[in-house]
Amino acid sequence: MKNNRYRWVLFVTILSFIITIVFSVLSDFILSKTGLVIGIVIILTFILLGVLFDMIGVAVASATDRSFHAMASKKVKSTGTAKNLIKNSSKVSSICNDVIGDVCNIMSGTATVVVSNNISTNYDLNHTIVLLIITSIVASLTIGLKAWGKDIALKQKDIIIMKTAKVLNRK
Repeated sequence: MKNNRYRWVLFVTILSFIITIVFSVLSDFILSKTGLVIGIVIILTFILLGVLFDMIGVAVASATDRSFHAMASKKVKSTGTAKNLIKNSSKVSSICNDVIGDVCNIMSGTATVVVSNNISTNYDLNHTIVLLIITSIVASLTIGLKAWGKDIALKQKDIIIMKTAKVLNRK
């Protein structure tokens, strides 16, 4: 049992490393070649991805499979996948919240620094003030959206899990 736990921790750590590299390379490539609007879009994309995956993680961690048994008896598509998500809620929520959600938060912070640097350089503004204002906006937006998303996830967990299961079942 302990060995499986260590393997899981190692897997999540390596997965986080790989996802961070991919996101970093992509965002660095895009941010270095684009202007302010695209930079803001990238920041918002990372924030929204983080919120989305946090919602999925919270929904899965807080759900029971009771309502999905009823759906399975009615032959509702993707119910098996939904039940598997709940059965593996510890791993699913870890990947959604701790890997993808946290990596998106880090990447939005990194993109925020790049955008702040571009703004202060291009518009000859005080770097410290620009950085403080933009990081404060990004942090408050992230925290507010995550709080909103978690509230929705707790109230609409079955719907979120079924939509996630349907996306996972697309071929």
